[in-house]
This record gives sequence, structure tokens and C-alpha cells, in this order.
Amino acid sequence: MSPATPVSAAASGAGPVGPPDARVVPRFAGPDTFARLPRLSDVERASVAVLGVPFDSGVSYRPGARFGPGGIRVGSKLLRPYHPFLNVEPWTVHQVADAGDVAANPFDIREAVAQVERAASELLTIADHLVVIGGDHTIALPLLRATAARHGPVSLVHFDAHLDTWDTYFGMPYTHGTPFRRAVEEGLLELGTSAHVGTRGPLYSTGDLEQDRDLGFATVTTIDIARQGVDAAIDRVLDRVGDRPIYISIDIDVLDPAHAPGTGTPEPGGMTTRELQMILRGLVGTNLVGADVVEVAPAYDHAELTTIAAANVAYELLGLFACQAGRA
Repeated sequence: MSPATPVSAAASGAGPVGPPDARVVPRFAGPDTFARLPRLSDVERASVAVLGVPFDSGVSYRPGARFGPGGIRVGSKLLRPYHPFLNVEPWTVHQVADAGDVAANPFDIREAVAQVERAASELLTIADHLVVIGGDHTIALPLLRATAARHGPVSLVHFDAHLDTWDTYFGMPYTHGTPFRRAVEEGLLELGTSAHVGTRGPLYSTGDLEQDRDLGFATVTTIDIARQGVDAAIDRVLDRVGDRPIYISIDIDVLDPAHAPGTGTPEPGGMTTRELQMILRGLVGTNLVGADVVEVAPAYDHAELTTIAAANVAYELLGLFACQAGRA
């Protein structure tokens, strides 16, 4: 991709429907969809659909992520159509649309997991890929089920302060701290090719890290990023995933609470928003097949710091998909 020529609809010969021009319709007006994009029902089919999952019954500390999709959509009104660092127009090169929200049962986690899996699977018949906005991290499991059913086992790139590979919480197997252990057990992940990025903070025991390694994960901690730099982190992730299909799951608490206070389980010592953006941009060229941004709890936010950060993180993911489309 030439840095002088952005990927656009003209390059692909397509004519996707995009959001209204913010120089004509102010960004605080217009549709309440992600980035004011068209609804999926209005375009019938999309290359990438943005799906909300307002569910937080799997949290272990502060609730509120059920309001994350709405908050992220509000934060996304600030986005513009051209990504200068990736040199791509994320919703011009192909059709991107907002698929609305999944109606997930807030009282029954097993049923909610099944509802999310079913909704994602159905959407993947009319959209090539999903970028999901949540919602707590429990939803990553059904999303991985739907993704693996289409692409086979994937390599997971997991941005999070926490491992999320514990066995149970209060005896319950489906929570926001357990999705990736279940994913390994169900054969959804390509063993030995997945990585956590941005982990930090205290654990329950020394066995947590040992069990995580036994499940096949590598870890790039925030200390690694601080000492070795962003480029080294990117290289470690790229070496890990290779050319396999990858799924990117981003818990917004990977960011330091100074950058994202609106989350359920904040941990000091996190990444900056800039570091996360740079690492995501470093994944251009990988075989991205699905992604989510979760654990945004607007009630604990200040000045929309978290929702704006999460919206921009989703924009980075849409930029990766657009670059991928431009290479096809």
C-alpha cells in the first residue's frame, strides 16, 4: 500500500454507504449508530458490522458495562473518515454498518452466552467480520465460538490487565474472568499461538501464571512494554501469531485508569492510549478475522475519557480490516 495513495472506494470500485459529512451535519447530530454509520438493516450486507452486546452479568466487581455499547457509540461521534497513520478510509473502502444490539438475558448467563453466539453466527451470514462493543468479557467466549465455526481455531491477541484464564468464579464457569480457559477447552484457539498484552497487577496465587502458560499463552506485560518499547511488543505478537487467523479481544482496562477510568476492574500501571494505538497499528498485515472491545462502564467515566478511547480503539480495528480489504 503506497503511503501516497489512501485505500478508498475509488480503489476498490465499490460505493459503500457512509456516515453524513461532519462538515455539513454536525457530529452531535445525525444517527445514534457507531460513527453515525448506516444501520445494517438499511444496507442489507456489510464487510464489517459493529455489534453491541449490552451485558454485564459476568462481572466480579463493578457492574455497568451493559451501558458500554451506548457510551462507545456516543464517543465515536468524534471519529473522522480518514486514518492518516494507516493511510486508509475505514468505511469507504468497503461497507461498514451498525448491527444494533444483542438482547442478552441479564439474569441467566448461560442463556445470554447462547444468545450472543446465535446472534453473532447469524450476523456472519450477512457480514464478513464483526467488531463487537460490550459488555463484559464473558461475551468473548460466544464470539470466539461463532468466529471459530467459520474460520477454524484462531490465534488470540488479548489486550487486558488480567489473564481471564481462571477456572471459575464462585464456582461459576462462565464469567468475565474465565472466557479464554473455556475457549482453550473447547478447541477454539490455536494452542501455543496466542498472547496476552498489557497484563499487570496482583494475582490470586503463583499457580495463575503457571496454569496460563499450560493453556498455551505467552504474555507481554506493561513492564515489558515500558522497558523494551512498543516495537518489541509488536514483534513478539507477530512472531506468536504468524499468518494464522487472529481474533483481537480488547478489555479497556488494559489502559491505565488515568486513560480509561470507566471500567469495572481498574488496575494501576497500565498502557497509555497511544501505546495501544501503536501496537494495534503494528498488526497491519495480519489475518484479522474478528475483534471486540469490552468492559467499558460509562458510570465510572470522567469527561468521556473511556468511551472516546474505546471508540478510537474500535476505529483502529476497523482500520485494520480496511487495510486487509485493500490488499485483497
